Amino acid sequence: MTTNPEYDVIIIGGGAAGLAAAVTLGRARRRVLVVDAGRPRNAPAEHAHNYLGLEGIPPLELLRRGREEAQSYGAEIRDGSAISATKSDAAFTVDLADGTAVTARRLLVTTGLTDELPDIDGLAERWGREVLHCPFCHGWEVREKTVGIIGSPFAAHQALMWRQWVDDVVLFTREFAPTTEESAKLAAAGVRVVTGEIAKIAIENDTLTGVSLTDGTTVPVQAVVTKPTFTANADILVSLGLEVTEMMMGDQPMGATFAAADQAGNTSVPGVFAAGNVAAPMENVIGSAAAGVRAAGGIVASFIEEDTRLQAPA
Repeated sequence: MTTNPEYDVIIIGGGAAGLAAAVTLGRARRRVLVVDAGRPRNAPAEHAHNYLGLEGIPPLELLRRGREEAQSYGAEIRDGSAISATKSDAAFTVDLADGTAVTARRLLVTTGLTDELPDIDGLAERWGREVLHCPFCHGWEVREKTVGIIGSPFAAHQALMWRQWVDDVVLFTREFAPTTEESAKLAAAGVRVVTGEIAKIAIENDTLTGVSLTDGTTVPVQAVVTKPTFTANADILVSLGLEVTEMMMGDQPMGATFAAADQAGNTSVPGVFAAGNVAAPMENVIGSAAAGVRAAGGIVASFIEEDTRLQAPA
């Protein structure tokens, strides 16, 4: 049994949530290790948006600054992957891919999610460039362009949402036909509907120019919106006894999984916390950072409770 853990907190994942938590915990004078695999979800994007004071910052620059800030408060950052975690009475042990193991009193998982895109030729190659999913993140940049929506069970909702930013929206239904009510709303919003089967995304001179159909026609668009499946990177959490949950919109699965955590990051396993997209698939960058700060607060609160209980007279 480990009786003297090396760290107070191990944070698995060095994105916005993990680094924000590391800064907060470092300022709270806690021994912190961040284990980061170096695969940020938003790496393909040129800019991050809606981050107050840092509007338009490149995502990798945001993480570089976050690392420096966390290290300035004593947090240690180790490049590598966590492959498993176990819990004893006194500590968590995290096994790393390089064969080493580290221990801590608390574990914060901020491993994010993986975007799984529809199988359409050319789509994945343009992800984060002209292939988008969030109007709050990218709507302003394509406001004067023609935007195509790739059909999914939520395509009508997406088309109406993007229509708030973009004047010219085309919905490619694929195998998902809008309901009568949705069709009426789309018509009222001026959204064009194309029912032909998609063959590929058309690219010319390294620029997206349209959506090509199997009948040989190409519908000109300058950006494409798709609905990925958001799969939580929750293997560590599952190994510790947590369950991954399907996010629902009413009775409709949203194609997103997450590991449940409360506002302070507490999961159902004592001492295990989660923040960012692994616990909230729809969260943006600044929201994930805020969740990391809240989880750090929850961790400090758990230390207060534990330490005062252990020190109190019998």
